[in-house]
Amino acid sequence: MKKLENKVALVTGASKGIGAAIAKQLAEDGAAVVVNYVSSAADAEKVVESILQSGGRATAIQGNVAIEGDVKRILAETVQQYGKIDILVNNAGIYEWGPLESVTEEGFHRQFNINVLGLLLASQTAVSYFADNGGNIINIGSSVSTAQPAGSVLYTATKSAVDSITRVLSKELGPKNIRVNSINPGIVDTEGSRAGGFIGSDTEKLFVSMTPLLRVGLPEDVALIASFLASEEARWLTGEIISASGGLR
Repeated sequence: MKKLENKVALVTGASKGIGAAIAKQLAEDGAAVVVNYVSSAADAEKVVESILQSGGRATAIQGNVAIEGDVKRILAETVQQYGKIDILVNNAGIYEWGPLESVTEEGFHRQFNINVLGLLLASQTAVSYFADNGGNIINIGSSVSTAQPAGSVLYTATKSAVDSITRVLSKELGPKNIRVNSINPGIVDTEGSRAGGFIGSDTEKLFVSMTPLLRVGLPEDVALIASFLASEEARWLTGEIISASGGLR
């Protein structure tokens, strides 16, 4: 029996990158998976098709986690499709780097609405659907919350908030047998990091030189940790913030 057999998982922002890898890994380990996306319908369907071709169960549901009505619809459709939800992976997020002088009201709300408000809305709604025997929330943070690099003030602020939310909710939801943990990746080779100019740049070389395992991360590296946290193997873990950075500190 696979370790996530009979489980139902929702992965937000799962059409590409880390989210897509997590969706595929959870499905490989037995879960039925909802692949959430905002605008990349074709990419989300590719993820679903990959899971189905491997013998798994998956469906794609569109919706913006920063909009309360969308979140309620996503969760309602998840439960309508599969009868329940056991695992929520709060992966949806954006990052925009820039120094203090580049901060704008619009940019502030854009990052905080998705990275923080979206995580809270999805968690709040999922908790209302979790069964009496509990549930599992996995947040995707970032190593920037501890590295705190210059030129990342807004993004680092949102991911530092994710760290705090993870610890607060682990205490608040623990009595309901709901575990809450966070995975904080370092630099990962994704479509986003390539589009942002990090992969293939001097920045990548610098990070690799400071990483004990001497490479950047892969989406699959993060996905394996997410599957572990989602399983009974991690049943005694909550409130943990796991640095998934190849040893980079």
